[in-house]
Amino acid sequence: MSEVTSSTPARPAALPVDLDEAAHRCLVAGFDGTAGVPDELKRLVDRGLGGVILFTRNVRDAEQVRRLTDELRAVRPDLLVGIDNEGGGIGHLVGAGAPETPGSFALGVADDPALTARCADALAGHLASLGITVSYAPVADLQHHPRNPIVRTRSFGATPALAARHLRAWIAATEQRGIASCAKHFPGHGGTETDSHLGMAVDPRSYDELRADLEPFRAAVAAGVPMIMSAHVVFPALDPERPATLSRRILGDLLRHELDFDGVLVSDALEMKAIADRYGEAAGARIALAAGADQVIVAVPDLETTLACRDAVLDALGSGVLPEERVREAAGRVRRLAGRYAAPAGAVHAWDANAGPEAARRAVRRGGGVPEPLRGAHLVDLFPPPHPALNWGGEDLLTALRDVDPYATGTAVTGEPEDPDALADGIVREAGGAPLVVATCDAVLHPWQERLRAGLLNRRPDAVRIDTGLPEGGALCSYGRGRVNLRAVAEVLAGA
Repeated sequence: MSEVTSSTPARPAALPVDLDEAAHRCLVAGFDGTAGVPDELKRLVDRGLGGVILFTRNVRDAEQVRRLTDELRAVRPDLLVGIDNEGGGIGHLVGAGAPETPGSFALGVADDPALTARCADALAGHLASLGITVSYAPVADLQHHPRNPIVRTRSFGATPALAARHLRAWIAATEQRGIASCAKHFPGHGGTETDSHLGMAVDPRSYDELRADLEPFRAAVAAGVPMIMSAHVVFPALDPERPATLSRRILGDLLRHELDFDGVLVSDALEMKAIADRYGEAAGARIALAAGADQVIVAVPDLETTLACRDAVLDALGSGVLPEERVREAAGRVRRLAGRYAAPAGAVHAWDANAGPEAARRAVRRGGGVPEPLRGAHLVDLFPPPHPALNWGGEDLLTALRDVDPYATGTAVTGEPEDPDALADGIVREAGGAPLVVATCDAVLHPWQERLRAGLLNRRPDAVRIDTGLPEGGALCSYGRGRVNLRAVAEVLAGA
């Protein structure tokens, strides 16, 4: 592998070429653009960069993505190319024609592992067709805390046994496509009240209480999952000082020794505020590798952050703060992973495009009070703006309802209104004598939704409630806002 000149200042003493390459293997980088591979990224790949992670910003259409992944591998064939690919509202590949599948919670509600496998196969088959061979999915977290802001319908559910059987089905189907799956976020993000993208999350439960959250990860390890992603969560019962991503006790003692996992342990993105605000990305990279991570993700498109993380690792190696044998061990695991998954499959056989719609329909649950059919309804769809790191679609239920009932009317409200009473009055006036439907998405987390819904129900007690997140007493619940989830609940509402 050739030495290249970096734009960053030279370090006092150069490391041996093989150790420099090993350090680069431990990094996964994001980048910007769809047209080609930036020169700075090519230099990182040439020096041994372990992988890249794609986002919506890298996707225009299927042909473009395949050209991009081919160009990346032309720099170095054993580069791992990955993406978050959970299904549901995690829609980075919508522009590339991704199969429409519900999120994990809906699959858990349907509770048919064979159906979960069909959905996972569709997602993995699509990745294979694009030359993407690492899927940062499935979510192994259990959805415990009612105010958890980040797991929710991304989880298969709250029951360890249910999550375990669906993880096994997902991992096996993904493996059959030659795609590396990744169970996340170890040892579980479902008991927190904080989104680690926005701050440090803490799970205060006792060790005995936390053990249930480990069971899905045990099942994933037993199923041969090749990758596990750590959580930026502090678990005082396990390590009172550091989040899991930076904790030798959690990554080493618990995951490596107790759960006997010997695959690639990858960090969640280091620019998330749980790490960046308290430690900084560069220090986070160094500490995570020392604690037992094999790769760290730096997902921001600005490669200067990745270079700063890289330099922190190289400097720590040069000074002896980061042991050489730890980095060589990590790089060895990454090389073994690349040996299995870096090269995309040749011919990709067709997947079942009906799996996702079937799963979404089977997941819709009824409460009570839904007339059948409810045609020509006036729908008010209340939901938060798409999460910048997760949901890039922002689909609304009104569009889905109009697809099956052209007489439906209504509006989508994606943020707190300036004058809720005036808005409620206007909605009721516009609805006239039509049936009124009020849909919310995790209103417990968004008080403006609760207030506006209450105002509408006060004015129209006959209004029908729908939940598009976790259930909150609505007459119908879709268990997710993926496009197929919304279409499925619209079909039930309209009797289509």
